[in-house]
Amino acid sequence: MQNSQLRIGITIGLHHEAETLWNNGIKQNAVFLAEALKHCPAVASVVLVNTTSTPITSALPWDQTRWPTVTFETAKDSVDVLIELGGQIDPAQTDHLKQRGARLVSYCCGFEYVHAMESMLFNKPLWGQNLFINQRYDDIWMVPQVAHISQPYFEVLRRAEARAVPFVWSPVFLDERTRSLPHAGVYQPHDGPRRLSVMEPNINVVKFCLYPVLIAELAYRARPEAIALLQVTNAERMAKENMEFITLMNQLDLVRQHKAVFLGRHDTPVFLAQNTDIVVSHQWENPLNYFYLETCWQGYPLVHNAHLCADLGYHYQENDVVGGSARVLEAIDTHDAQAAAYRDRQRGLIDRYLPGNAAATEVYNTLLLGLMQRPAR
Repeated sequence: MQNSQLRIGITIGLHHEAETLWNNGIKQNAVFLAEALKHCPAVASVVLVNTTSTPITSALPWDQTRWPTVTFETAKDSVDVLIELGGQIDPAQTDHLKQRGARLVSYCCGFEYVHAMESMLFNKPLWGQNLFINQRYDDIWMVPQVAHISQPYFEVLRRAEARAVPFVWSPVFLDERTRSLPHAGVYQPHDGPRRLSVMEPNINVVKFCLYPVLIAELAYRARPEAIALLQVTNAERMAKENMEFITLMNQLDLVRQHKAVFLGRHDTPVFLAQNTDIVVSHQWENPLNYFYLETCWQGYPLVHNAHLCADLGYHYQENDVVGGSARVLEAIDTHDAQAAAYRDRQRGLIDRYLPGNAAATEVYNTLLLGLMQRPAR
């Protein structure tokens, strides 16, 4: 097979014809990976392959001319490599691809070990009796931020070696979402006290709001006049129903002095543009994600502890809430004076994640060539 002949499929699992891109990163991940692979010399074409019965219509939130989207039935005889990312194929579909000589890659971008652990410990149904772990992958590719905790889990169950691959992101959807916002949603300097925002998903231990809230509390204790409000999104249910959360939050000055609000779910770009001056974040085994890149690309000060992108935003170490609060105060005091330079610097640093980045393109091209040169499993 000549290098220029590779036809790539990347799976997605649609659940609604007009599914939003902002409820999780999986669909964005598939589109960004497609865009990145189109830059590889070994690739002739890339399509998104839906593995569910949801119809593919013009209501999809991406340009199907730029990112063609087809059913598995349409793709099964025309792809040389199927990258299983956002939708799983079954044994019969796997067998069909294998009989054709196509290669099958498991692309892992989730914290599957954490999800499995929590489902078993806290009785949160995940797969029930319908678990199918495909053991016929020709390769396992994983984004680097999941490697530390989930790589052994991937390898033992899938019975293959897993390789860390470049993380890919693009501002294409962010730009589209912010086009109609004032100043295209970019951070705007202003006088007066700052609004702090915490936007962790709060659906598992990996990205939870408690340490960012504690960081904001320490900053408020040090400089109450400098902080107008703390906003914690994705926390409304806990603030209304979880007595442990309510009782703990009531220990804080921010809450006692009515400087904190606990909100529902919001689209990141809009909430940043309309409600936010400084973002405070914390992760546990998730040291790189789209939220950080969206925030920094738009020029917002991001106070975070993600070591894989420590050069972005205002970084603090691990669980050092004192250090995190110092970075919040630093952003309050210095950010506006260098806001434009900060935004330009962030975008320059984020270039390493963009589709078309030379180093990332070379890695993916080499992976594809190696995949096709090895015997199929």
